[in-house]
Amino acid sequence: MQKARPTQNKRARERARQEKQQQKAARRLEAKQRKANEPGHAGDDDPDIAGIVPGPQANPWGDEPAEAEAEEENS
Repeated sequence: MQKARPTQNKRARERARQEKQQQKAARRLEAKQRKANEPGHAGDDDPDIAGIVPGPQANPWGDEPAEAEAEEENS
């Protein structure tokens, strides 16, 4: 039984590597197009911070500002 020549093995490995790179590039392009076509995404908006307004935020409990105003009026 003869062994395959090293150059043939190398060519086969290189061909397989190139095919794999092409498949990966195609998958990346497809994913990029799919993400661009998703509804609700403007592309550069971060959904984690959507709707946040810079500056002082409203108190989620709503009781502290009223107490602070009442203390100021009594002083």
